[in-house]
Amino acid sequence: MIVAEHLRKTFPGKGKDKTPVIAVDDVGFTARDGEITGLLGPNGAGKTTTMRMLYTLMTPETGRVLVDGIDVAADPNRVRRSLGVLPDARGVYKRLTARENIAYFGELHGMPANAIAQRTAKLAAALQMEDFLDRITEGFSQGQRTKTAIARALIHDPKNVILDEPTNGLDVMTTRGLRAFLKDLRAEGRCVIFSSHIMQEVAALCDRIVVIAQGRVVAQGTTDELREQAGQANLEDAFVTLIGSEEGLHA
Repeated sequence: MIVAEHLRKTFPGKGKDKTPVIAVDDVGFTARDGEITGLLGPNGAGKTTTMRMLYTLMTPETGRVLVDGIDVAADPNRVRRSLGVLPDARGVYKRLTARENIAYFGELHGMPANAIAQRTAKLAAALQMEDFLDRITEGFSQGQRTKTAIARALIHDPKNVILDEPTNGLDVMTTRGLRAFLKDLRAEGRCVIFSSHIMQEVAALCDRIVVIAQGRVVAQGTTDELREQAGQANLEDAFVTLIGSEEGLHA
């Protein structure tokens, strides 16, 4: 389980007055085991900054993150061992095969070779990547790179999974395959968090949704709860109502 409490993060401002830019302002939510929690918001809403604080890449100025009860600030290394992360920047080592990319991360986690091989085989089957597993990754399609990066992130069998827009830029069939994979992770009892600005994806996958706009949580709940709160018949209209600006949807 991942708990975010009162997270705040600012960045140095530009221009003459150097006024700090507030990226995340008092964000809090709970992502439970055996559920998929979606972070939904327009571009620039603070989703990626929030996720970077969840997986220890950034330190919140105020507030805290707990992963399975462990304070990220107090023991970041222990937390990292329980996290599988697909960041917004997810390049792969182009001179290595997909298998070698995955194995390298397994070695970084201290896994023995036989465990890496067994886990790689399981992930390759689940992500449907056997046909390119032993190919050099240079020249991979975006879907192949994303699958490699996801397998690399999950090689150590983490309990908690954080994915930043995992289907961004993927074709329909690859997207459907990744959705099925995320549902499998949920069925295994893992805590899954992913960010998106795609309504259809969020509605199809998420048990709970956290709506972020202008760095703040403006609503959270199930799809039905958000629709009821906004007084709208579908999630897209509810989202527009909740963030208070239709233009934000297309930002």
